Amino acid sequence: MSRWRPDARERLERAAVDLFLEQGFAATTVPQITARAGLTTRTFFRHFADKREVLFGGSEIPAMVSRMFEEAPPDAGPMAIVVEGLRSVIAARFEGRREELRVRRGIIRSDPGLRERELHKRDALSEAIRDGFRARGVEPTQAALLAETAVTLLFVSVERWLDDDGDRGLFTIVEEALASLREAISG
Repeated sequence: MSRWRPDARERLERAAVDLFLEQGFAATTVPQITARAGLTTRTFFRHFADKREVLFGGSEIPAMVSRMFEEAPPDAGPMAIVVEGLRSVIAARFEGRREELRVRRGIIRSDPGLRERELHKRDALSEAIRDGFRARGVEPTQAALLAETAVTLLFVSVERWLDDDGDRGLFTIVEEALASLREAISG
């Protein structure tokens, strides 16, 4: 086994996704994943807490949100922060990954536990954004509304982007969704 190659995490992710597609998430075990990747179970647990984390890695999101708020100009309005934050997240986490994310979505949709885990990740993102606005002095109700709006814009846009066979970028779809929301609110 070539345990010490630097691409262990990627090999584990590929092996896990292949097995999830072949035999389903629930039927796949960590030893099967590690055997397919040519690695040890110990190596798996160095990279992931459990097999769900193969799909839900990204514990860096709260740190990314914190950086977004730290880097925002002090006079930036809340929606400007939301839009620029979404632009950053899209560039870092979504660009060039449409097919991979379609596969991930299919696996998540196939398992109730994974759908619940997805909701927890969504909630954690909303909480991080809300806390960022609160730290900037935004009133609690407004901070909560802004956070939920940002997360909803992202998730609705990602779904539309994944369903779209065209070549429009995800951020373009976010801008369209935001324009639609503004129209609905003002109309």
